[in-house]
Amino acid sequence: MKEIVKESGENCRNGRSAASPGWVAGRVDTAAGGVPRVGTRPGFRDRLSEIRVRWGIRRMSYVVPPGLYAAGNPSKESPVLATASYKMSFDRVRGSLDGRDAWILVLDTKGVNVWCAAGKGTFGTDELCRKIKSSRLEEIVSHKDLVVPQLGATGVSAHRVRELSGWRVRFGPVRAEDIPAYLDSGMKASPEMRLVRFTLADRLVLVPVDLVPGLRRLFLPALFFVLFSGLGRGGYSAQRIMSAGARSALLLFAGLIAGGVLSPLLLPWIPGRAFSVKGALSGAFIVLLMIVSGLPGPGMFGSWLEAGTWLLIVAAVASFFAMNFTGASTYASPSGVRREMRYAVPAQVAAASAGVLGWVIARFV
Repeated sequence: MKEIVKESGENCRNGRSAASPGWVAGRVDTAAGGVPRVGTRPGFRDRLSEIRVRWGIRRMSYVVPPGLYAAGNPSKESPVLATASYKMSFDRVRGSLDGRDAWILVLDTKGVNVWCAAGKGTFGTDELCRKIKSSRLEEIVSHKDLVVPQLGATGVSAHRVRELSGWRVRFGPVRAEDIPAYLDSGMKASPEMRLVRFTLADRLVLVPVDLVPGLRRLFLPALFFVLFSGLGRGGYSAQRIMSAGARSALLLFAGLIAGGVLSPLLLPWIPGRAFSVKGALSGAFIVLLMIVSGLPGPGMFGSWLEAGTWLLIVAAVASFFAMNFTGASTYASPSGVRREMRYAVPAQVAAASAGVLGWVIARFV
């Protein structure tokens, strides 16, 4: 455990972790050695880092070292709660334990949250058993009950954990905010605690994380359209770059907004089950709205051929970014996402390719 304390301190000093200095506040002595004690009230810098990560900035470096941590002054009888090495998940758990004594077992999920890591297998049976053994939990607590988040159930087999380690898995509530009530009820979850909610507010806070990477992904395609928009029957024209080039960049950005913002926010109401279909419909709707309304100005599209090509391109772009949201949604399952990608990705490539070809032809027609 001394290695964990040392690693945590070094990460904070060197900036390799997004955790703010001071979230490890001393240690708790146990029969297995010193266990880092964590603060249960995330501070201003933690909140600031969370906002940064919400915008997709240094997202994969927002981690805590895997291992065992203490909240409060836990004893041998205190509960043990498992969570992911994603700092935001860790903060939610430790924040729910303010004024309580508990052990927090952090699994190595490579900086991925519980829900996604369970689907990928990093928050799984084998990793859980490894951490039980490496943290020497049997020497630290007198019981063999381990609370695992309900959203981790897809990756953790309770009976296999018992066979391999002798520990009993108890699936806790969906949300960390319900942990106090769950512990107070003798580790019995109410139907409300089992309910997986994915409200408009839940979807809204997840939207920014795709926007920044989305802008980076669209930079080269936008540059292509801007540079080649100068081509036409009269040769290469800088004036066309200013008009058609700006229009192309705007339309690509509209595809990002349709797939990365509108589709998640309107997810329950857009027709279709597949996220890729919902995104394509959102993208097509925006282009059709521009055609009908004449926005953002007269001559938005040079011809019906160009309008049709942008209908394909924007729908493909929006479909791609909407499909990315499956990783954040509780609506999707790993098997369902893989099945959707098998037909959605080829369709997106085909639509985008046909659209680009038509756009090039439209430059000379």
